[in-house]
Amino acid sequence: KRLNMTAEVKVEEKQVESAVVIASVEEETTVKVVVEEEKETKVEEEEDESKPKGVEKISSFKEESDFFSDLKESEKKALSDLKTKLEEAITENTLLKESPVKVEKKKSEAIVTEEEAKAETSEPAVVAEDSPKEEAKTDANAETIEKESPEEEVKAETVDNDIELWGVPLLPSKGAEGTDVILMKFLRARDFKVNEAFEMLKKTLKWRKEHKIDSILGEDFGEDLASAAYMNGLDLESRPVCYNIYSAFGNEELYQSRENLLRWRFQLMEKGIQKLDLKPGGVTSLLQIHDLKNCPGLYKKELWVAIKNAIVALQDNYPELVFINVPFLFYAGSTLLSPFLTQRTKSKFVVTRPANVTETLLNYIPAEEIPVQYGGFKRYDDTEFSNEAVSEVVVKPGSSETIEIPAAETEGTLVWDIAVLGWEVSYKEEFVPANEGAYTIIVQKGKKIGSNEGPLRNSFKNSESGKIVLTVDNVSSKKKKRVLYRYRNKTESSC
Repeated sequence: KRLNMTAEVKVEEKQVESAVVIASVEEETTVKVVVEEEKETKVEEEEDESKPKGVEKISSFKEESDFFSDLKESEKKALSDLKTKLEEAITENTLLKESPVKVEKKKSEAIVTEEEAKAETSEPAVVAEDSPKEEAKTDANAETIEKESPEEEVKAETVDNDIELWGVPLLPSKGAEGTDVILMKFLRARDFKVNEAFEMLKKTLKWRKEHKIDSILGEDFGEDLASAAYMNGLDLESRPVCYNIYSAFGNEELYQSRENLLRWRFQLMEKGIQKLDLKPGGVTSLLQIHDLKNCPGLYKKELWVAIKNAIVALQDNYPELVFINVPFLFYAGSTLLSPFLTQRTKSKFVVTRPANVTETLLNYIPAEEIPVQYGGFKRYDDTEFSNEAVSEVVVKPGSSETIEIPAAETEGTLVWDIAVLGWEVSYKEEFVPANEGAYTIIVQKGKKIGSNEGPLRNSFKNSESGKIVLTVDNVSSKKKKRVLYRYRNKTESSC
């Protein structure tokens, strides 16, 4: 188990959730029913789910293995065939060319001859006297081309033999352990069709060269775009998480330069890939969160053209890296972007409505890594907590539960975070001294908390030993409530 507190998540692994295209309300309802049935079955099997238990590491999506031994025979053959094609293309220096060098050389000679013919035809009076010189000059140029061609060929081959993608050598005979991982991404993106995967790889390499992607990390796009997308934390599988915040584009200045916007987004992608470990068994993909809350409407034509271009470029040139397990925050977003996505990309979308955002994200990201604005406990530049465990307790309908935080020290400060998914409960906080004759101190009066409330943080400085008691009253509700919490006992020695 990942954490050592008193709780255990009541959600089972749900392979189906990450493999369904949510294209209609009906389909979303079907998925939701399946998930809820799984949860309820788990609840019935538990002896007493109301007891706090440590939050267990879960995952609703299992990425395909990158180990060669785990592949099907047909997949092994496809990988072997792709490696053979790639080895041949690199060693013969044809990977980034439309045709072999020898053919191109003949074409270049033919072009020179045609140009001579045109010159003689269009300017006969001028060429008549000087034709010997022109012919000599042309012959000299041709000889120069022929002499330089072999040197250029050697130079090109040397560069191509060392060609890399995301820091991984692509020449199979070099034996780099990340080469298979890279090639498998292109194969999976094209359903293991070798020729299509090979063409996709070639186009990606040409695209990177044309757009100078390998040097994009050194470019400065300023701070204005930083709020539109950023890397923040890791998910349950240690994948870097990228949050895409579309409300930031209410500021039209951010997308006035479409080229600048696209290059900034490609740079962010490259920064994320730098955090990966591209080898079998390593972290080889990112988790993308797209938040469409308060997103500018469809009338922002320039914005949506830029978004479409970015999405198409990302899925075409970053296969199996962009949309792995994507909780697409707010249902409407799927209909806006769906036409620009491949079927495999769409198959990895998970769509959730605003009321279910936190619960959906918890299937992929631990509570301590989810930003507080999405119902988690992660706050910017937080100094109160470091590695404290998050615990969970379930409050059944028509009942209440208490969470006790011990204060063993005679003097110290207790700090705690608490979040109730969906809230709509009554909540209060008290300090109960260990001395039975002492009075209970009300820290937070009991009050009804609405569904829009986010996580709460509070603290209490005690002068005697005792305990903080947090009470969650779910008496008036017909739904069970998941309560997440963590705490820290700060003493003078720990501050």
